[in-house]
Amino acid sequence: MRIRWQGEPIRKRLASELTRRESEVARLISTGSTNKEIAQSLSISERTVHRHGESIFSKLGIRSRFQLPAATAPPPQRIWVVCHAHPSVSRPETPGLPNLHVQTMWKRAWIACVLAACSSNGAGPLGVTELPSGARLAASSPIKHVVFVVQENRSFNNLFMGYPGAKTLSYGYDTNGKKIALQPVGLQISWDLAHNSVGFFAACDGTGTIPGTDCKMDGWNNELATNGHPPNPAYAYVPQSETKPYWSIAKQYVLADHTFASNFDGSFVSHQYAVAAYASRAVDYPTRVWGCEGGPSDTVATLTGRRAIGSSIAACFDNPTLAAEADQAGVSWRYYAGSIYGDGGLWSAYQADRRIYNGPDWKAKVIDPPSRFLTDVAAGKLSQITWVAPTYEASDHAVLDTGKGPAWIASVVNAVGKSKFWDSTAVFIMWDDWGGWYDPVKPRYVDYDGLGFRVPLLIVSPYAKQGYVSHVHYETASVLRFIEDNFGLGHLAASDTRASDPAADALDYHQQPRKFVEIPGEKSASEWIRIERDSRAGPRPSGIIGDD
Repeated sequence: MRIRWQGEPIRKRLASELTRRESEVARLISTGSTNKEIAQSLSISERTVHRHGESIFSKLGIRSRFQLPAATAPPPQRIWVVCHAHPSVSRPETPGLPNLHVQTMWKRAWIACVLAACSSNGAGPLGVTELPSGARLAASSPIKHVVFVVQENRSFNNLFMGYPGAKTLSYGYDTNGKKIALQPVGLQISWDLAHNSVGFFAACDGTGTIPGTDCKMDGWNNELATNGHPPNPAYAYVPQSETKPYWSIAKQYVLADHTFASNFDGSFVSHQYAVAAYASRAVDYPTRVWGCEGGPSDTVATLTGRRAIGSSIAACFDNPTLAAEADQAGVSWRYYAGSIYGDGGLWSAYQADRRIYNGPDWKAKVIDPPSRFLTDVAAGKLSQITWVAPTYEASDHAVLDTGKGPAWIASVVNAVGKSKFWDSTAVFIMWDDWGGWYDPVKPRYVDYDGLGFRVPLLIVSPYAKQGYVSHVHYETASVLRFIEDNFGLGHLAASDTRASDPAADALDYHQQPRKFVEIPGEKSASEWIRIERDSRAGPRPSGIIGDD
């Protein structure tokens, strides 16, 4: 089947559909201006800017502001286009793929082809483009469910030091050039390490003109640590005896040893990257609570382009999110986390999304407590996109003194593996930031907020390569990129646009789905329910640096 278009330049036709005010807003969005900056420039409210943005995106058939420059650039004098459907795409009656997704896929394919042709300067041969990668994967992927499990605050080297085939070191250096052997430090500790922007800049010990760039990776001795820590606290690894579930998962599935946090600071921002691939340039932590419940007086600092602290904004965002895209496309989703004022509620990312927090999705799709994931899957309920954040007791965060994180991950993976969803699911387990722990691999400098230090990524699926250590460069937003490509959703921001999709590297859709082998070390759903119930009666953990 072929899709053909010829005639007047498509950009001229699309641009004519915008009102004068929409054209002004589109021009400013294309320059990288924020909604607040556009509102100030045009003397209108941010809400009005947001409304104009929605209208612009709808008229131009795009999903995010990062697609806008290509959709509104000046057209050539005349364009002739022939667009061929990619041979891997099935016809709309393809069994097993919802009709809405097929229609969306074909529409996206046509738009991609036309926009690609419109970007030609007219000097080359006839423009021909393939379908976007998301449409290709949506047609060929057996994955109908993606589970994004977020764990807390560990570097790759800290959890997987000595793993065969992975890049790790058993020593590091401090700023005095002294070689320091890493010491075993268990998960159950009562002290914490700095893992905010100041901690990143200290550990990086960069020599670039922009803070945190050209890292020497020898400043871990300058990270702040709370009382009770041993000498050189950051130079440590967790004994394998405490992380058996993690190593067992790695040996059966995929361990990616070149995965980095998309942001260089702590959990508030990193959890926004896990749902939106962006955090409104926010840095570190809000002044009070972690979202819209705090009102306009609850603010968070922002970063300038050169990584200096800029102005403060409300910790309640209007950014496009994966959940919003899923709602629009008819893709189901759920986010499992603790209640925002309860156990682990800091890590409930959508509390900082104005649309979801103030809308029906908050009660219907943000689920408390996380153990509900285990009981829901056992009852035959699993959304197409699922996030799972831990409670304090189920996390790997230092100072919380529990050591139950590996058991929690084993329970989550086993819940999916023993269910009817196993043959159609991919589970991604990623740690949100480095937690202050030593790692020897330098992060790339890609923008004002990234990348952060290296973190572990485990990929579990019946189609995952067995015992495979991937050396492909990934980041937090790579999981979002996989979800977008798998379900035919658009990109949200710069990080998921640049991020590598793990599908081609980590998964083999041509192989028969492997039988699930139980991960040792889990706790039952009833045990997690009891742990959550008991924790709600106790005080909120203290001594966490950055309160995350």
